[in-house]
Amino acid sequence: MAKAKKLPSGSWRCLVYSHSIPIIDKDGKPVIDPKTQKPKERRVYESITCDDPSPRGKREAERMAAEFAAQKDQIAKSTASMTFGEAAKAYIDARESVLSPRTVMDYHRILANDLTTLLPIRLNRLTREDIQIAINLESIRHSPKTVRNTHGLISAVLAQYRPELRLTTSLPQKTKPNLYIPNDDDIRKLLLAAQDTELELPILLAAFGPMRRGEICALHSQDISGNRVHVCANMVITESHQWILKSTKTTAGDRYIDYPDFVAEKWRGINGRITQLNPNALSSRFARFLKRLDIPHFRFHDLRHYSASIQHALGIPDAYIMQRGGWSSDSTLKIIYRHALSDQTVAMDSIANGHFTELCNTKCNTTTKNP
Repeated sequence: MAKAKKLPSGSWRCLVYSHSIPIIDKDGKPVIDPKTQKPKERRVYESITCDDPSPRGKREAERMAAEFAAQKDQIAKSTASMTFGEAAKAYIDARESVLSPRTVMDYHRILANDLTTLLPIRLNRLTREDIQIAINLESIRHSPKTVRNTHGLISAVLAQYRPELRLTTSLPQKTKPNLYIPNDDDIRKLLLAAQDTELELPILLAAFGPMRRGEICALHSQDISGNRVHVCANMVITESHQWILKSTKTTAGDRYIDYPDFVAEKWRGINGRITQLNPNALSSRFARFLKRLDIPHFRFHDLRHYSASIQHALGIPDAYIMQRGGWSSDSTLKIIYRHALSDQTVAMDSIANGHFTELCNTKCNTTTKNP
C-alpha cells in the first residue's frame, strides 16, 4: 500500500502508479532500450492529497490511494476483454447527456459506417499500427476534417480506457477552405431582394450580428430589449430528427448584441419566435433565393464571415469581434474570418501597385551620370 508523505504545505500526499507511457524522441518515434530491444517506458503516477495535516489526514490520503488502486485494477479487468467498438459505445452513452445532439449523431454515424477494421479489435490488443491503418482507410473516403474528427473520437475513447497507449498517428494534411466572402455590394443586393420576405430578418441578424443559424431560429421576442438581443439558445436536431432548443454552442456564445436602429425596426411588433424556420429550412431557402440573384454562391453561414471580416477591416479589436460573434478564442478568426474581401483586395492591390510604380518611376528609371 502507498505510504503518505507530508508536503511543506502540511498536506499529506500519496503517489499511486497509474500506467506507463512510451518515451518518444524528438522525431516522434519510441526510444528503444539497447539491452532489451523494447521501447522504453515512463511510469505515470496519480497524486492523491489530503489537506488535513493531522495523522487522520495521513490515514485518509492512504485510504483514497488504496481506493484508487482498487478501482484502477477493477476497470482494467472489466475493459480488458472489451472491443474498441464496445468501448466507444460505452464512452458515448456515458456522455450523451452533456454532449451536443449533433456530436452524438456524428459519433454514432462513425460507429455505424466507419472504422470497420478497428471496431472488432479488443482493447488489450489494440496497437498504434491498427489505428494508423484505420485512419489511412478513412482518409480515402473522407475529407481531412472528417478524418481528424474521427481520430478525435478514437483519442477520447483510448484516453478513458487505454490511457497508457500514446497515439502518434499521422493525419491527413488540413486543406485550406475555399470560401467566398460576400462583399458590401453583395449584401446590398441581397437585402434589397429580401425586403419584406421571411429571409430579411435572418439575413440582417447574421450579417450584422453575427448570429448563427441555430441562434437565429431559437431567438424569441422575450430575448430582445430595445435594440439589444440576448443570444441564449440554439436550435439543434436530434437523432430522431426533432428540432429542440438547447443552450448556446459554447459558453462564449451566450452574449448580448446591440443592433443598429434599422435592424431593430424589423422585429418591432413580433411576439414569439423571430422566425418559424428551422436551420435546415433557412439554409435551403437561402440557397434557392441566392440562385435567383446575380451573386456568387455562398452559404448562409458565410454572412458571419462577412460580418467578422468587415469588423476586422474597420480596425475593430479582435476581442470585441470575438465577443460579438460568440467565439471563445481567436483561432477561428485567424483561420477563416480574416480572409480579405474581394473588393478591398482590389483597392489594397491598387494602392500597393501605385506605390511601387511611383518608386520605380522616380528611382529605378533615373540613370546616374558618371562624373
